[in-house]
Amino acid sequence: AAPGGSRWPWGSSPRCPLQDAEIVRTRDPQLLAACDVVVDVGGEYDPGRHRYDHHQRSFTESMRSLRPDKPWSTKLSSAGLVYCHFGSQILAGLLGQPEDGPVVTALYDKLYENFVEEVDAMDNGIAPAAGEPRYALSTTLSARVGHLNPRWNDPDQDTEAGFRRAMELAGSEFLQRLDFYHRAWLPARALVEEAVRHRFEVDASGQVLELSQGGCPWKEHLFQLERELALPKPLQLVLFPDRGGQWRVQSVPTAPHSFQSRLPLPEAWRGLRDEALSELAGIPGCIFVHASGFIGGNQTREGALEMARRALELGGGTEST
Repeated sequence: AAPGGSRWPWGSSPRCPLQDAEIVRTRDPQLLAACDVVVDVGGEYDPGRHRYDHHQRSFTESMRSLRPDKPWSTKLSSAGLVYCHFGSQILAGLLGQPEDGPVVTALYDKLYENFVEEVDAMDNGIAPAAGEPRYALSTTLSARVGHLNPRWNDPDQDTEAGFRRAMELAGSEFLQRLDFYHRAWLPARALVEEAVRHRFEVDASGQVLELSQGGCPWKEHLFQLERELALPKPLQLVLFPDRGGQWRVQSVPTAPHSFQSRLPLPEAWRGLRDEALSELAGIPGCIFVHASGFIGGNQTREGALEMARRALELGGGTEST
């Protein structure tokens, strides 16, 4: 960060050297030596001097190695290094919350796991899973930033305009994600926790959760609450109303981001709709069951609850994939 470039777009903190910084792009050693903060170039990682490159052979740091209280072991890129050292300060400035308070702590972890870690992995060439990918991921943030570079055959090879657009793109997406997690995801925890505590009022099995509002981001909260409360039985199915006043019954996945279900809806129901489904299931008001069995719908709460109870009785057939 030095005079003569784009303006640093993030929040401010009395301890953050990035605030009010001008951003320049250079590999000139003399210019780098004059910078207060150097990111992604320079060949050194020295937080005491605010040097944050990750390309050198000796660099092996992850979030977990730098902050042992964190679980993530993905090798950091310079994006992750900046977030590791300044993320809490930046979030505190943007949210007007204490840096060491519960809101900033929760959102710091959430944004690393669901935004920054992907950037780290992509920049370091780390695949999301072992083996050959089944399809191409071509619309990630990293890919969209890459598409802002000049094309090989463009007469104008100036990268500055694309860099400014990339800053706006990444910055706006980060702020949008932060706003969602702060205003929607974080408040949803209280709703999910209340539903967990009242689950036996929904069904005697204690394995059916009822959410009072549809669209509530419940999965990660549920997994965390299951661990914190040491529930004797895992939740299997979740009921919630949709925006049209009908009801859904959804299987709890085996992990927050998994496509596999703990207890998919019965195999015989999958892919059926309306009267054909209601007749086969023996439950009035059925609307649909997804072909994978992960979700179904009914016109009423009672019908959706009966679908959940029947799924528990039948065992749900084979797991969906």
